[in-house]
Amino acid sequence: MKRILIVSGLVAVLLIILGFSLAYNLNYSDGFRSGTVAKLSHKGMIFKTYEGQLLSGGLVAGGEGDVASNLWDFSVERGEKQVLADLEKAVDERYPVKLRYKEKYYKFFWRGDTKYFVYQVEKTGAKP
Repeated sequence: MKRILIVSGLVAVLLIILGFSLAYNLNYSDGFRSGTVAKLSHKGMIFKTYEGQLLSGGLVAGGEGDVASNLWDFSVERGEKQVLADLEKAVDERYPVKLRYKEKYYKFFWRGDTKYFVYQVEKTGAKP
């Protein structure tokens, strides 16, 4: 009986580790969005993450006659130095960009505030 409990416990731990590693590493989708980078920040109390917002342009109608801007929130992985440099330049010079991203299945608080992680920044045009 003791052996069955130990084996069952080990199998459960292995399944939990496998599930976590799949949720952490696999992508739900990938794609791109275009617009102007409105904000880039480095925030967090213990786990510092890079967060940004992309303004896609135009305004969208909200509920009950409210009007809201078309902002998209994204995160940047810690090791993406070139992406961060490109985003900072895009914010400073205010030119339109195409952001290529990967969407994860789950967001983890130590990784970023969103499930969308930008991995490439392309300049798409001149300053408006």
